[in-house]
Amino acid sequence: MRILMVSKACLVGAYQTKLEAIAQFEDVELAVVVPPVWQDPAGPVFLERSHTNGYQLLVDPIRLNGQFHLHYYPRLKRRLAQFRPDILHMDEEPYNLATWLGVRQAQAMQIKSLFFTWQNIYQKYPLPFNFMEKQVLSAVRYAIMGNEAAVQVWQAKGYRGPHEVIPQFGVCPDIYRPPAHRDNGRGFTIGAAGRRLVPEKGVDLLLQAAARLPGVWRVHVAGEGPEKPALERLARQLGIGDRVYFDGVIPSGQMPAYLGQLDVVVLPSRTLPNWKEQFGRVLIEAMACETAVVGSDSGEIPHVIGQAGLIFPEGNVQALHGHLLRLMQEEALRQEMARAGRQRVLAHYTQAQVAARTVEIYREIMNAGSRSSKYE
Repeated sequence: MRILMVSKACLVGAYQTKLEAIAQFEDVELAVVVPPVWQDPAGPVFLERSHTNGYQLLVDPIRLNGQFHLHYYPRLKRRLAQFRPDILHMDEEPYNLATWLGVRQAQAMQIKSLFFTWQNIYQKYPLPFNFMEKQVLSAVRYAIMGNEAAVQVWQAKGYRGPHEVIPQFGVCPDIYRPPAHRDNGRGFTIGAAGRRLVPEKGVDLLLQAAARLPGVWRVHVAGEGPEKPALERLARQLGIGDRVYFDGVIPSGQMPAYLGQLDVVVLPSRTLPNWKEQFGRVLIEAMACETAVVGSDSGEIPHVIGQAGLIFPEGNVQALHGHLLRLMQEEALRQEMARAGRQRVLAHYTQAQVAARTVEIYREIMNAGSRSSKYE
């Protein structure tokens, strides 16, 4: 099978381990199109060539860079003609211009296609996005859903094709692993690690909950974004400015070491009318490093953590404080959760498992024969 994947997410070096795992299958020949950079609102994400064995990494320009709905790859049609894949894997939402153009170009060449989606809230889009979405849903041979709620969303929108729930990326347990040594001299160390500091990530709730803790503790916040000045101001107002460290965006290659020096990682996301937590990748990264995790009950978080961590009702500062206090005072519980977290990742969330399930989808598409599917 010849697979052409289009994925701006695969700029990130740690994510490329999934591509290497897919390429290891003898019946797969893989090429992946990425842009040289993605202009993310939190700052540019540049291509990291970290894990590139066994497949072709093709770097192509991207138009309308940074515009989630409107970006596209002007050379994709040429890539399809050159590589002649059996399947085009659009690692993008079905209402994006890039996905619509890619699926349309693939169909004209009788190339099968699929998309990936995180969309876990039903939203109606205006023209032309609802038009593009409808055409993509009728044309693709498969849909990969990143969470259970996405299945309900897309079925409600009329998708009737085959699907499977698989996270976009897992983790490589040889990279995300427990550290050889933890620095216990810093006191109880709490982390909130992401890329964007925005209100929906709920870091303000973490600061309020931590401010009530006794003894020696500190909070490390990774990421950049519009919420950062307000969070710095809140830390000062709470009298904990000297205990809260804003570490900026952590490169993916440094994230395992960063997470491994934390006692607990907290994802205190809050649901908004147009957003709820779609997965919470930092949770499985921390769990793989045997760092205890605490999350709110927003979106997919409880399903990701399972029984391997602690959950609190979103927005409930007192409940979050109680979890942090308990973990601070009960080292045995922290260690138990840490071990359970890594075992959960090994059982469900490794890159090898995600890759194997993705390849099974490719095979299913190839074995399904020709199914009538056209734009209407």
